Amino acid sequence: MTMETVGGGTPAATAAANSRREPKPPWLKVRFPGGPNYLRLKQLMQAQRLHTVCEEAHCPNVGECWEAGTATFMILGDVCTRACGYCAVTSGRPGPLDLEEPFRVAQAVRQMGLTHAVITSVDRDDQADGGAGLFAETIRWIRRLAPQTTVEVLIPDFGGNWEALATVMAAQPEILNHNVETVPRLYRRARSKGSYPRCLELLRRAKDLDPGTISKTGMMVGLGETWPEISAVMQDLRGVGCEVLTIGQYLRPSEKHLPLARYYPPEEFDELRAEALALGFSHVESGPLVRSSYHAERQVMGNLRRRQTLPDAEIIPLMAVQSGGGQR
Repeated sequence: MTMETVGGGTPAATAAANSRREPKPPWLKVRFPGGPNYLRLKQLMQAQRLHTVCEEAHCPNVGECWEAGTATFMILGDVCTRACGYCAVTSGRPGPLDLEEPFRVAQAVRQMGLTHAVITSVDRDDQADGGAGLFAETIRWIRRLAPQTTVEVLIPDFGGNWEALATVMAAQPEILNHNVETVPRLYRRARSKGSYPRCLELLRRAKDLDPGTISKTGMMVGLGETWPEISAVMQDLRGVGCEVLTIGQYLRPSEKHLPLARYYPPEEFDELRAEALALGFSHVESGPLVRSSYHAERQVMGNLRRRQTLPDAEIIPLMAVQSGGGQR
């Protein structure tokens, strides 16, 4: 496969990607959500006043995942302080943190009977620690209320605040995920407040802080990257010890977002998966509809090292979250 084929695509594929009314290729069509489990989880999220990235980011897999009883919780509110060119989450000035949120997330995890919980967030550059403290409290509450559940956190970069990263790692999630998203050349256009070197440094430091935690990242294709650029990113990721990789198709949320360069057919995702595995990744999910937490429980369960349940002494300070109430 040549760089020209991957980077620019065939004229037909490029025209399809750039046409507003051109239908998506058949491999990207999914069923409209609405099954009984989907409706039950939607009611549960509303009752607990919780957000999910499944809904906020317009994930195409929301129907499948919710019907299977899995969801990715989004903490720290639903308004992001950044405005990445590919992301559907609302950006602006967020409200105060909800200090009871970690407890409610853990309650929902227990009610859902999850074996593996995924916690992510918006960026909170307005907070000194970027929200790291609430990530850690959420992990600890899940340990308390659902001790058999493993925890994956998909974290922001905390603006390069490595003490904030250490706060999260001290809570010992089984999986630490931070998405590289795209190739370095496209960072300024796609995520102007992000930094490719900072992303790699975060993954490296996370592994240094706790070698027992699985490190994971995800990237999307279809923004105009070339195959050699994708290969270089995968090599960089292995260089910092990243173990799990997800690769999915960029889908333009609206006309206000970055244009789509082209659709990758399923066979190209298969080639990317084979290349990544050859580089030494322990697990690779690569497909048009793959997202960071899609089938997360299937991706790494064989590699997980389950953490010990926290003793009550480590939970007591957090119980003020439940009884104290209020926000800051």
